[in-house]
Amino acid sequence: MNIQITNGRVIDPASGTDKKTDIAIADGKIAGIGNTPAGFKADRTIDAAGCIVVPGLVDLAARLREPGYEHEGMLESEMAAAIAGGVTSLVCPPDTDPVLDEPGLVEMLKFRAEKLQCARLFPLGALTRSLAGGVLTEMAELTEAGCIGFSQADVPLADTQVLQRALLYASTFGYTVWLRPQDRDLGKGVAASGPLATRLGLSGVPVSAETIAIFTIVELMKSTGARVHLCRISSAAGVALVRAAKAQGLPLTCDVSINSLHLADTDIGYFDSRARLNPPLRQQGDRDALSAALADGTIDALVSDHTPVEADAKTLPFAESEPGATGLELLLPLALQWGERSGAGIARAIEVITSAPARLLATADAGTGIGRLVEGGVADLCVVDPALEWQVEPDALKSQGKHTPFAGYPVQGRARHTLVAGRVVHG
Repeated sequence: MNIQITNGRVIDPASGTDKKTDIAIADGKIAGIGNTPAGFKADRTIDAAGCIVVPGLVDLAARLREPGYEHEGMLESEMAAAIAGGVTSLVCPPDTDPVLDEPGLVEMLKFRAEKLQCARLFPLGALTRSLAGGVLTEMAELTEAGCIGFSQADVPLADTQVLQRALLYASTFGYTVWLRPQDRDLGKGVAASGPLATRLGLSGVPVSAETIAIFTIVELMKSTGARVHLCRISSAAGVALVRAAKAQGLPLTCDVSINSLHLADTDIGYFDSRARLNPPLRQQGDRDALSAALADGTIDALVSDHTPVEADAKTLPFAESEPGATGLELLLPLALQWGERSGAGIARAIEVITSAPARLLATADAGTGIGRLVEGGVADLCVVDPALEWQVEPDALKSQGKHTPFAGYPVQGRARHTLVAGRVVHG
């Protein structure tokens, strides 16, 4: 189907484009931006008056709960949530059941996702077998099966020698290792260490749980030459270490979740299990440092950290409840809100959820144009109504997971239409 999007404000941070113009789409690709190709005839016209037209969102942290946790989320429901939120490409961690440590499992997951014809799926393979931290996986075979990197998900590696070997192996073949920086022993608490956790009697996770892990990773990067992406950094001290490592020219990137960017430990309130998250919410000073680092580029990308959790696992005492929150449908409005309130601006807000995370998928992207709007590139894009005000009502979300600390929050901005490879999959 040939589609023409008219009267929209086109914002493409990758090229610096910000202007009102039309976009022509043919054969799943962008045929023209501003200039309609000769002989082009639209089968459908989308009037984007009052809207912004942006690249499809790229989310680097979304658990889809398949295989193994279908009671918390089905591939169908979570993919529906993705496209409803304007997300056209997403990365899923390997902590499924069974763990994504065999090529066949990865191929089956990708096949299932492709059959749904919704968002593009980029799986991370397990760094060690069963995420047990002992034996390295066959990274080459997993890469051939479709993995774009390797991760321990939220399972820290206790053995530094295993981590060193993993980074050395990955460096040899040019693979990226995705690590959540948290010391195994210091990170066993349920809330960020501080006055609030003490007052509530909750076991704490000190900032040093993150900084010790980052310091170790950075030192091993220096000796192995490995490329590392840090997932969901959460503290001001962690930001400082990342900034210093980048200043040294190390191939280090990182992201922050919408939860850590907008919330603080005080949002736990009176043991609200919806705010039981991993990493735990830290103090306001940490939140402000994360916001500043995302604005200046120290932090590369913003992620939803989408983790659907069933009701029974959330309606437990705070310390016993399962960490996680739904987020795919909230990534866009919360990014726009951050851009406005922080002063970073709408272009940076769009960049951290499109072209910036897409750069981390460069090898998987293979020049198709994911995360940007370019003539001849794949037509993954989103028509957004930035003025639409709505309230987060969990029961109205597409995701099977209905728990979010943003329940009841007023937000602004929503995807009106989502297109993947030139097909309107939402709206």
